[in-house]
Amino acid sequence: MRPAGRAETDSLYFDYPHFPFVRPAELDGQALRHRVAIVGAGPVGVTAALELARHGIESVVLDDKASVNDGSRAICLSRHSLEILQQLGVDDAFVAKGLGWTQGRTYYRDREIYRFRMPHSEQERFLPMVNLQQQYIEQFLIDKAAASPLVALRWQSAVTGVSQDESGVTLEVATPEGDYRLACDYLLAADGARSVVRKAFDLALHGEAYEGRYVIADIRLRCDFPTERRAFFHSRALPDATILVHRQPDDIWRIDYQLGPGEDPDQALEEASIRERVGLIVREVLGEAGDWELEWWSLYKAYTLALDDYRHGRVLFIGDSAHLVPIFGVRGLNSGLADAANAGWKLAWVLKGLAPDRLLDSYSPERRGATLDVFANAGKSTRFMTPPSRGYRRMRNAALALAYRNAYASGFADPRQVTPYTYAESPLTRPDAGDFTAGPIPGAPLVNRRLGQDDYLLDHLGSGFTLLAFSRDGRVDAALEAKLSALRAQGQRIDLLVVASERPAGRALQGTGELFAAYGAEPGSAYLVRPDRHVAARWRHLDPADLDTALTLALGGDAA
Repeated sequence: MRPAGRAETDSLYFDYPHFPFVRPAELDGQALRHRVAIVGAGPVGVTAALELARHGIESVVLDDKASVNDGSRAICLSRHSLEILQQLGVDDAFVAKGLGWTQGRTYYRDREIYRFRMPHSEQERFLPMVNLQQQYIEQFLIDKAAASPLVALRWQSAVTGVSQDESGVTLEVATPEGDYRLACDYLLAADGARSVVRKAFDLALHGEAYEGRYVIADIRLRCDFPTERRAFFHSRALPDATILVHRQPDDIWRIDYQLGPGEDPDQALEEASIRERVGLIVREVLGEAGDWELEWWSLYKAYTLALDDYRHGRVLFIGDSAHLVPIFGVRGLNSGLADAANAGWKLAWVLKGLAPDRLLDSYSPERRGATLDVFANAGKSTRFMTPPSRGYRRMRNAALALAYRNAYASGFADPRQVTPYTYAESPLTRPDAGDFTAGPIPGAPLVNRRLGQDDYLLDHLGSGFTLLAFSRDGRVDAALEAKLSALRAQGQRIDLLVVASERPAGRALQGTGELFAAYGAEPGSAYLVRPDRHVAARWRHLDPADLDTALTLALGGDAA
């Protein structure tokens, strides 16, 4: 919603683009079949299209809108998400515009009781979190997709029906110039919480809906407070409400405040009410006496809901169409981008004939496992931020009061920020041999390490599988080179990335003792890394014959 007299796209800081309708060939009677269709051109859907394009797969993306979504919506991008965006070649725009941060503060009765700091060092290219309004997130991704010959964006195209059989999926599409049918081999449903695709197959989300509701308001305020997450409990302004504050680019501040249990949401969303409460928060909580302008507002309710299975035949559900998670800990968008990366590379490998269709069966256990992990952590955060009962509220207030007077108890207020999920139990992951003392375990994402000025380990990953090999002088065993050549001759995309502890030979990277120690490695050690940067297997001393088995397993085959 926007203030009276302003249109939906009349923003104080963002110029909303207009995406015209382009008449598709199907409306002129041409019978086309697309390899992949994606419903929803939000951040998750377009990320999936770019991930497919990274692997050479064409897709068509349909959305009923003519612009990006209005309002800031999802604003926090994690380091892991930025690493996904780096693989897509779009990270520079995000870093240039976004505001990075490493810490947050919690206040009780207007006194700071806890300050958390997320792990960060010079070994990382990206900060742990970057704040950026969703309009920019969508714009940057759409600009990248529009420049790709492998991505077709179809705006003002509403999907009204979906059906499938053993050979493919058919979409019913309504446009300003008429209706048509679109045929595809596979479908990615990225059409959000009210997914038309999900409803077409009569699939339901299951889980829990929380009682608390929050107003989300964007304001323009010139303030020098640093970029960090701030949470306020029992403040002078709103004693019975939880308040969250985030700084965003363009002098925009995001303020979330909780509604009372019996409060009428319609009345709370009236502009006069918004202005009154936000004004109190600005003056009494933030301590700012200057003028501010109201940009946009909405209402939010916390859920932990998910489909029982994220794969339905030839349809994969990604993002909010598959799961709804609470905003606390900034997990929603970041989970969706990980969904897109996971589904994208697997679908590409199946379509290119490099893996069997059953590779797609691993999508649901991996990403639904990640969702359930989010539920476990975000549920705790949600019950703390918005107690669902009088008993929870008493326990929460007691914990806050204890932290108010005793520093050791401040950890009760930890927001449990999002962390990347480890696919340790995935059917694609080779069990660890147990002889490593450090390093990312099988299923975990690869960790970054600085190699030099503006040069990091993850910068050197290719678009396929990577064998990260540790060597003394940059050379590897001739049997390993022969094995990799044989795999490539079979069509497999697998790159060799060698890190040397001494002066490297050939194209090997110069590693450091710290890098070897971080990976628990020595000359002869190796990590097999999937296209989404998760470790498929690792060996303290790699026998080249074992590579076949690990790669077969990582592609959904039988490793027996």
